[in-house]
Amino acid sequence: MGKHKIKKISFSKSLAMITVIGLLLYIGWRLIFTVPDHEKYGWVASIAGICLLIAETISVIEALIQCWQLSRQYEPPMPVIPEEWYPDVDVMIATHNEEEDLLFKTVNACTRMKYPDKSKVHIHICDDTNRPEIKMLAQKFGVNYFGLSDNKLAKAGNLNNAIAKTSAPLIVTFDADMIPNSEFLLETVPYFFLPKMKQDENGDWIPKKEFEIDEDEKIGFIQTPQTFYNPDLFQYNLYSEKQIPNEQDYFFRQVNIGRNRSNAPIYAGSNTVISREALELVGGIRTGTITEDFETGLMIQAEGYKCYAVDKLLAKGMAPITIKSLIKQRERWGRGCIYSLRRVHILLNPKFDFKLKWAYFSCRLYWGSFTRRLIYIMAPIFFAVFSIPVVTTGLGGVLCVWLPSYILYAITLKKISGDIRNTRWSNIIDTAIFPYMLLPLWAESLFIRKKDFHVTNKSRVQSESGVYLALPHIVLFVLSVISIIVMIKDLIMYSAFGSIVVIYWLLINSSSLLMSIFFMLGRKSERMTERFQVSLPIEVRNGENVYDGTMVDISENGLAFILDSAVYFPYNEEDRIECSIKYNEYFATVLGKIVTVKKESNRGYWKYCLSVNEMDEETKKEYFQIIYDRVHTLPKKLSLNSSYFGDIAKNVARRTETGEASRRHTARIVVNEKFETESGQTVIVENFNFEFVRLSALEGEELPDRLTLFSGTDYEMKCEVHYKETRIFAINNWKELVENIEFLKIVDKWNRGSRRNRTRGEK
Repeated sequence: MGKHKIKKISFSKSLAMITVIGLLLYIGWRLIFTVPDHEKYGWVASIAGICLLIAETISVIEALIQCWQLSRQYEPPMPVIPEEWYPDVDVMIATHNEEEDLLFKTVNACTRMKYPDKSKVHIHICDDTNRPEIKMLAQKFGVNYFGLSDNKLAKAGNLNNAIAKTSAPLIVTFDADMIPNSEFLLETVPYFFLPKMKQDENGDWIPKKEFEIDEDEKIGFIQTPQTFYNPDLFQYNLYSEKQIPNEQDYFFRQVNIGRNRSNAPIYAGSNTVISREALELVGGIRTGTITEDFETGLMIQAEGYKCYAVDKLLAKGMAPITIKSLIKQRERWGRGCIYSLRRVHILLNPKFDFKLKWAYFSCRLYWGSFTRRLIYIMAPIFFAVFSIPVVTTGLGGVLCVWLPSYILYAITLKKISGDIRNTRWSNIIDTAIFPYMLLPLWAESLFIRKKDFHVTNKSRVQSESGVYLALPHIVLFVLSVISIIVMIKDLIMYSAFGSIVVIYWLLINSSSLLMSIFFMLGRKSERMTERFQVSLPIEVRNGENVYDGTMVDISENGLAFILDSAVYFPYNEEDRIECSIKYNEYFATVLGKIVTVKKESNRGYWKYCLSVNEMDEETKKEYFQIIYDRVHTLPKKLSLNSSYFGDIAKNVARRTETGEASRRHTARIVVNEKFETESGQTVIVENFNFEFVRLSALEGEELPDRLTLFSGTDYEMKCEVHYKETRIFAINNWKELVENIEFLKIVDKWNRGSRRNRTRGEK
């Protein structure tokens, strides 16, 4: 199926074998030689030691499964098929209580998806609460509407209701907030024809002959990544939106693709194309579980359908924006996964082959990582603060067994994690949420179910923060710091060199706990809509004046553009400027007012920030596609600048900042030139912003309250003192001057002079 689609991580077989042997030897050594003897150290130490050993053993098993999956990632090639092969598609947008504005963006994008025959694309809003305003939204866009009342089967019942009333062979499922790119269908539908296509010796796709087609080979679903246009809470709260990818990227763009090897990629419920035949064979979307998508995908795979995850960013949504909504989401995922795997009898069910069982068993192991995180944090604290040994060994065992296996393990994890995630960020993420995951996951494991789950809240609200959310992390951090002090004391007083390992362990834990405290303290939300970096030509019109610039960022409520020159734009409520933007097939002309102007000192241009007015519906549709029909600008790889100390120092610095951003409405130009007034006095024009000018007199002279510059010209500048203490003068005739071409030439000269002076200063 195309060798170019097999992605190998730089991971040699010899390193893999050495790592496996090293880890197995380590676990054997731990089991035989290092568990505290209860007769010598007491039952508490023995039990604590066994708990740590079990946690390490499970972590090693999970790492080995992941290593096997990721060492040879397989992503199928997408065939090129004739246009007439593209089948009918039912696009299902599932909604429960999401706001109409959020749905507008998703429905708008769905209607813009490209397809050879658009009449074959059938879009349906599946409304779980039967809201009149959502039905009207469907009518505005000319799409179908399925409303439900008193639905007791949640999202599964909502989708099954729509599936039963439609007939297309392929079904696309989108969550209410997931906005597809226009290429979504063109980049996913052809995969369903893989069993009927092959590549010739030139790499061209041709149909298989009838005898070459395996009738038993069918595609069940194609899962694309769930990615997000807004920074997730870990990116935002930790001031890392320019340094780390979204925390779900590692799963969707690496782990899930690795699961292709076992035919076990997870169906995530959105951004997915599914075979109706496969869905009907398993009885539709599974009900009776809070992770209906997860279980549905598993059952489709159990029926022998080939399922694939692909690394194509074709739709993006909104990540949870409050810590509580994030925790509720993860609790639902965790409890649902545990319940579904128990309900289908994952290890004993004969319909699941060994690879499928192995892959989904690793899912169950993952949800135990939060309990293991508690053990890893408490183990060194037990030893240091409470004198309870959890491992009994000498320096020789540390150097000969622990250290080599730890180094091999670290190298292996780095290799398989790629450039999306590293162990440090995995520890931070798990440490941040583990206190709130323990009780729910323990309860689910003990068959105590929770049924009153709700969809993840995506409403734009201020992110909550507070010390109370960080209390568990603060307590553990304080205990870890005390433990470090105790261990350093032992190292100095008793030359206990084994303490170095414990100190290192505690420092790693303390770093994760401190970052978790920062995370829980939150960060003030500065914007109600997300801003995207772009580089698009823009035409700006102010009355009869037209300027060609470059738009550098855009959001639903505003945009920013740059010009080479300092230009006066009106900024009062009644004054509006007009901006025309073209991007691909989209075009929009919007009105707005200037809210900020600033000089980009290191680049020599002026940046104008515009607040966009309300727009008519057709303009809004085009404008929103300009915003969202693109790949998001958030990082897709880890920054090399991310480090233990650097990230902590950055958080401390950003949280103690007191400065406020400048909010100038007009361009202020540094002039520093001498001019004569109408009375012959020489004054210095220090800076100028069209409406006001700062002046200073020569030594020993005083400034008059009124004066005129450029006397005798048709662009005389009539100035009157405004703030005497700061030598600010109002320009009484500024409205006439901003329309005077000769005066604007003077301003342009000042602007170029200001740029040269600044450049010399930088050098």
